[in-house]
Amino acid sequence: MGIQGEKLQTKVNVPTMMKAAVLNKPFDIEITEIPVPQIEDDEVLVKVMAVGICGSDIHYYEHGRIGRYVVEKPIILGHECSGIAVAVGKNVTRIKIGDRVAIEPGITCGRCEYCKGGRYNLCPDVKFLATPPIDGAFVQYIKHREDFLFPIPDELSFEEAALNEPFSVGIHASKRANLQPGSIVAIMGMGPIGLTAVAAVRAFGASTIIVADLEQNRLDAAKRLGATYTINILENDPIEEIKRLTGGKGVDVAFETAGNPKALQTALQVVKRGGKLAIVGLPPQDEIGLNIPLIADNELDIFGVFRYSNTYPLGIKLLASKFCDFKNLITDRYSLEQTKEAMERARTNKKESLKVVVYPNGIIEE
Repeated sequence: MGIQGEKLQTKVNVPTMMKAAVLNKPFDIEITEIPVPQIEDDEVLVKVMAVGICGSDIHYYEHGRIGRYVVEKPIILGHECSGIAVAVGKNVTRIKIGDRVAIEPGITCGRCEYCKGGRYNLCPDVKFLATPPIDGAFVQYIKHREDFLFPIPDELSFEEAALNEPFSVGIHASKRANLQPGSIVAIMGMGPIGLTAVAAVRAFGASTIIVADLEQNRLDAAKRLGATYTINILENDPIEEIKRLTGGKGVDVAFETAGNPKALQTALQVVKRGGKLAIVGLPPQDEIGLNIPLIADNELDIFGVFRYSNTYPLGIKLLASKFCDFKNLITDRYSLEQTKEAMERARTNKKESLKVVVYPNGIIEE
């Protein structure tokens, strides 16, 4: 069905056309006009207010692919997003016009064994924003199924709500590793996923958080989010430093969030006997050599982490509590018309930029 005309006319003026930033091919982003999508009975039309640029967006922008996901036709990127509900389908009951919402970007089937078992992130039929061939959120309006929209309180900014997406990865990794209060945790890689993982493990009660990266600005940001110790790997050997900080024992849980083979091997080396390793980052190659005798002899548990499931309500609650200042992660702000510049900034300015945000309906300072 189309947009609920009568409801809209009395509350929100929605245009028929909108601007979108379209990736035609690597390094080629064009601002064009496309129709505002028409919603189905179980969908909501959302006016997109903030979209964070993710590492996957950069991969598609730069290389046109991530593993088996290949950009074969023009695509709209962006999946870390939030906005305002401006139209609702007739079967929508939980979201109303005017609600400020965080958008969980993966729409799953709800019927397969993974969905029914609560691990819907493994659904083989998921439609995930900005993952080929599904268009993403670098648009002024987007339609989304109601059950993957979550109201946010007034005290939570649109920017913070968009950051609930990468934050959810850290929450899910903490759940996968059954992270216990009082744990000593190491996190390799302080990109946006690693930084939000610092906040996640802190929320789960980690007593000591050791982080490693080669960019000092990211280490400084990790410290502000609650990291106990930071290691600049250009200056110190992370294995030696972590062993020193843990009295030679190693950490209870290590996260690898950089997608770097060396970082993964390092993470494995710093886990204590009987400890756990969560693999969050995706490396460019399919196979990486790991020390199998070390894994077996020390009975290490290794967890693969793919996106997240059932994390958004908890993430919103934690963010709204202001236990961490995620606003400080926002270093660069761009309009939709500046999406290419925003992508270049995120791609090339790792020494200064932490999180680059695009505002499809105008830059907002919150």
